[in-house]
This record gives sequence, C-alpha cells and structure tokens, in this order.
Amino acid sequence: MTQKTNLTTTLRDLIAIAIGCAIYAFGLITINIQNYLAEGGLTGITLIVRYWLHIDPAYTTLILNIPLVILGYKFLGKRALAYTIYGTVMMSVFLWIWQRVPVTINLNHDIFIAALLAGLCGGFGSGIIYRYGGTTGGSDVIARIIEKRRGIQMGRSLLIFDIFVLTASLSYLDIEHMMYTLIASYVFSRVVNFTLEGTYAAKGLLVVSDHYQKIADQIMTQTGRGVTFLHAEGGYSHQSRQMIYCVVSASEVAHLKRIIEHQDPKAFISIIDVHEALGEGFTYETPTKD
Repeated sequence: MTQKTNLTTTLRDLIAIAIGCAIYAFGLITINIQNYLAEGGLTGITLIVRYWLHIDPAYTTLILNIPLVILGYKFLGKRALAYTIYGTVMMSVFLWIWQRVPVTINLNHDIFIAALLAGLCGGFGSGIIYRYGGTTGGSDVIARIIEKRRGIQMGRSLLIFDIFVLTASLSYLDIEHMMYTLIASYVFSRVVNFTLEGTYAAKGLLVVSDHYQKIADQIMTQTGRGVTFLHAEGGYSHQSRQMIYCVVSASEVAHLKRIIEHQDPKAFISIIDVHEALGEGFTYETPTKD
C-alpha cells in the first residue's frame, strides 16, 4: 500500500512538473521572445545565445544544464537529482514544441501587457514546478553549490547571477525593453510566491490573557472558528498560563480583535501570516449543526 501511494505521488509530481514546464516554455516562446523581453538565470543566457549565435534555446537549455547537473550530483539528493534531470528535459522538449506550433498572441505591440503576461506565465509555471519538488536546473544548481561551498545564501547568489545575466542582455536589448523585463521579473516573483504559498492563505492569532476561556468561548460562538489552548510559561515570571491559538481568514481579523479587546483590553495579541490553511473552514465547508 505504501509503495502504491509513493508511486501515485511520484506520478502526480512528474505530471505537475511537466505542466509547469509547458506553461513556462509557452510564455518564454510566445511572449518573451516575440516581444524582445529578456530573462534572468540560465534561461537568459539561452536567449543571449539565440540572438547572437542563432541556436535553438531548446538545445542550449539541455547542453548548458548537463555540466551543472554533473557538478551538482554531490549536493543534490537522489530524488532532487532525478527531478532536476526530468525538469530540464521537459523544459527542453516544450521549448522545442512551442517553437514549432504556430501560436501568436496579438497584444497590439503593448510591451507593458507583454511584461505582465510574461511574469504570469513564467511565475505560474515555475511555481508549479517548485511546488511539486522539481527544478529546471540552471542557476538553482549553481546557487546550491555556492551555498554548500561558501556559505552564501541561495537567494543572494541567484540575485547576483540574475543581475549579471540581465546586464549581459543589454548587448541585444535597449533600456526600454530592459525596464519592461524588470516589471516581468517582479510579477514573476510575486506569482511564484502566490503559487507556492497556496490560495488558502490565512492569519494566525496568538492571544495571552487571564480571561482566555471567555475569549475562546466568544470566538467560537461569534465566528464559528475553533481555538486551541497552548501551554505557555512567562520568561520572567515563570508563571504557567494558557495561550489561545486561532487561525482565521484575513477578513475576520478585525472582528476577532474587537472580541478580544472587549473581554480583556490588556490582552497580548500576536498576528502571524499562515501561508496555507487546509481543512475545515478553509478548503471545505464547516459542518452545520442540526
């Protein structure tokens, strides 16, 4: 049963990664290239090579990733390595396909809309790939090697690499198109985060009060949300007390604050971001009481 479950999960991951690669490649071919928008990372290098040497990005993506995957063998686990190889191959395949499928998106030469669409397609496609544990190799592998060898955070390495590639892209793009590329990059990052965090984002409230039971009762009565009591201890007084933890949608936060302040104006409230909330009241309906 466990092996069957693992096989199903792996198959789901592979299908999702392939879909993500298809979306990303579609945006790159039909939007970025057709509207002269650059790209960061290894993909940006393939666009530079395409412009100056007229080599198909499908081939350069595969060729440039081969030595990176070999270098990253020691730094990637078996599963991550397999998913990276698979993602790289799928990306090359879909780049090859979309260049031979006659698809044209008429944007009436509006580069701003093109930048938004490029960011949406690239971000959504990459977000799906990352969400299911995949990568497409490239600068991700380089950043991971640098992090292991030099202790430099991946985010910083990726940023430096992107700056280098985008600067090099000025060899065939003008400043105007580069500015629109930066807009696309910003949209890309936001959409990736949204895809990874999920659509069911919420807020978590941590409440410390001597009137915790009254507050909990009012929250459950007025909002229908459940609460959890966490055992806490004061760092200075070492007094044990109960702390309330409750997860609600962002639109309910103001109402909960009013409930808490009404019961105890001196209550300590900490509000945190919950990137994804699954279960009753979020991904399926709360059962009604008969």
